[in-house]
Amino acid sequence: MGSTSAQHNGGLGRRDVIKRSAAIGLITVPTMSFLASCASSDSGTDNKVDKGTASEKNPLGVNDSAPLDFVLFDGGFGTEYATDAVKQYEKAFPKAEVKFTPTQKIQSQLQPRFNGGTPPDLIDNSGAEAMDMGVLVGKKQLADLTPLLDAPSYDDPAKKVRDTLRPGVVEMGQFDGDPVWIMYYAYTVYGVWYSQTALDRLDAEYPEDWDAMLALCAKAKKQGIAGWTYAGKYPYYLPFSLYPFIGKIGGREVLDAIDDLEPNAWKHSAVKSAFEAYYELYKKGYVLKGTPGLDHIQSQTAWTEGKALFIPNGSWVENEAAKTTPKDFQMKVAAPSGLDSSDKLPFGAIWASGGEPFVVPANAKNPDGGMEQLRIMLSEASSKNFTSKVKSLTTFNGGTDGLTLSTALQSGVDALAKAGDNVLNPRLQDWYVALQKEKIGVGVLGEMMAGRMTPAEAMNKAQEYADAAAKDSSIKHYKHQ
Repeated sequence: MGSTSAQHNGGLGRRDVIKRSAAIGLITVPTMSFLASCASSDSGTDNKVDKGTASEKNPLGVNDSAPLDFVLFDGGFGTEYATDAVKQYEKAFPKAEVKFTPTQKIQSQLQPRFNGGTPPDLIDNSGAEAMDMGVLVGKKQLADLTPLLDAPSYDDPAKKVRDTLRPGVVEMGQFDGDPVWIMYYAYTVYGVWYSQTALDRLDAEYPEDWDAMLALCAKAKKQGIAGWTYAGKYPYYLPFSLYPFIGKIGGREVLDAIDDLEPNAWKHSAVKSAFEAYYELYKKGYVLKGTPGLDHIQSQTAWTEGKALFIPNGSWVENEAAKTTPKDFQMKVAAPSGLDSSDKLPFGAIWASGGEPFVVPANAKNPDGGMEQLRIMLSEASSKNFTSKVKSLTTFNGGTDGLTLSTALQSGVDALAKAGDNVLNPRLQDWYVALQKEKIGVGVLGEMMAGRMTPAEAMNKAQEYADAAAKDSSIKHYKHQ
């Protein structure tokens, strides 16, 4: 969802968009031809441009006349923030020609280029057709971004780029060891989204435990309002609130065990409690009728129209749902309600992580240029530009000073402050895309929330899918360090 990002318009978990980003973030299963084509990192010719001269203003040694090829996912965040950053690159390297290509068809457009060994220099790998990061990393198709992270930051040469990022961002880009393969640009707060205006009309507070959640849903139902809706066609949005709910009940080690594909991880009592709680929403009629047939845009529209109180989503939703959101809506996000006083983590525990994953292909002609474009984007000015235009935070640790934040964005900032150290970051959506999206998301959670599978059956099926992935020798396996 990771991250991310994310991001969809044609279907997937995060704007287009995880998920997924976001981002969270949310990715389709790669075709076999893509998997086969990425067998090694030396499938293309060595056609890299000559290295430029490194200097204080050009610490990465970018060739100042080399073309830059930048492909961006055109989803809920739009393209303006990126074109603004491209202008900064063109100003720094006026002799360089920048080819900027926005698209929602990342995989189908870029697969032939990876096959031919001529990928772009920088890719925003997001949306419904994002490429599987685990496959790209496992097949050595990505460049290590450590040179970018160790370069002087754009605003303060005394600070490395890595020292300007939010906690956990560098680690998210790692899969196995020290190399960093992905730079997440957006910083997504996942959780339960609601309208403060809608709660005020019900004379209600956001519920911090499950009994209070059920009571509020019952109260709303009497007024003809559903408690919940979600992207029924893309039920891998459900984990945005369900996974931190599981972590809240049983502790982050439960989520780590799920990520690590441990035997019986999906049969933990915390998973059982969380599944049963969500299933109760369905059983008591607290889910908007017809939700299983809605895509992410339709469910968000039903929510902004006041047909349901709550929706699991990521912070891209403010920008993505802007056209249908009433001016007095007062959009906010909160951490998932807890179960009860036995929870291992406090109410504020929430899922927040990098979204909108940017990568530099190993066979890129101008990898230094791709990294320099990212260095520009990770400046304070670019970060503020992104936040002001798309109502989302970036992974630059700051960038909100002097900005007037919307209720949604401010609520995200407040939620992070309330969470403190209790910020969760499940990695299943990053490490095992097909398992998370198709199997767990659609095949388990979608079925359970539509009433076609009991919680016990859902737990067994999820474990069955996880065990199959753990035994699949064609999949590169990752574990928390």
